[in-house]
Amino acid sequence: MNIFQITSICIAILFISCNKNQSTELQLKSSAIIILGTAQDAGSPHMNCRKSCCIDLWNHASKKTNVVSLAIYDNELEQTWLFEATPDIAPQLNKLKELTENNTLVPSGVFLTHAHIGHYTGLMHFGKEAMGAKQIPVFAMPQMKLFLETNGPWSQLVKLKNITLNKLHADSNHVLSNNLTVKPILVPHRDEFSETVGYYIQFKDKKIMFIPDIDKWEKWNKNITKEIKKVDFAFIDATLFDNKELPNRDMSEIPHPFVVESMELLKDLAPSEKNKVYFIHFNHSNPLLKVKSEEYKEVLSNGYNISRQYDIIELD
Repeated sequence: MNIFQITSICIAILFISCNKNQSTELQLKSSAIIILGTAQDAGSPHMNCRKSCCIDLWNHASKKTNVVSLAIYDNELEQTWLFEATPDIAPQLNKLKELTENNTLVPSGVFLTHAHIGHYTGLMHFGKEAMGAKQIPVFAMPQMKLFLETNGPWSQLVKLKNITLNKLHADSNHVLSNNLTVKPILVPHRDEFSETVGYYIQFKDKKIMFIPDIDKWEKWNKNITKEIKKVDFAFIDATLFDNKELPNRDMSEIPHPFVVESMELLKDLAPSEKNKVYFIHFNHSNPLLKVKSEEYKEVLSNGYNISRQYDIIELD
């Protein structure tokens, strides 16, 4: 047996070993944040996009990026709480079931941020044409709740009791268990059909901030730098990397904070504070979706994190 044959065998054994370990790690043994999606409302690849950012993805389904969603898994109580009901909710809930060894695809409850397509339209899968669910708790702000109650097909979900709507109030704690409390916070955004909120999620001694959509930070009545210091994990809007990303669009019509603006705003934070930041909600054109891009490396080198689909952050 020559050296090349020995090397090939060793590599094969290592590959099998790594895959076996990965499979074992898929079964969560502790409570965790599970990142179920990181893309902007239309996902990646993006409808009608034939540019370099999407063209290869159409032929490789495994490279698809789901629309932004987080899950909080409570290992002690065997509960899974979903933040956002996205168009990709079917594969997201299936992955959640695989990771948590739950016997059901039904989440313990769903929290919505606002009435833009990527954040609530997954509710349709709870209806009679799909899951035919029974009274899944859905938590929404007053305008969002009214929108669902008075507009089809969402109103049918309420009428048939596929979902049960629970009204939230800004800056009020909603206690779900001894382990979990959720507080919605109003944020400035396009509010055609509902208000827009982010969430403070308190799980035991850990505090999580989730703001997937917001207009420029200076429009908010809170200071994002100070808010990051109050939490352990901060998932924040990173729709666009900079103002050159969409050269054919009027960027004033897309008033999200650019990633470069957020990094500049947060540059004086201590490294331990920067490490709390997880950029999320990437437009299909955002280079942060490409792990080999220079922009991806730049964000990491500045001490921040980039949310990746199906990443797990343990909370116990």
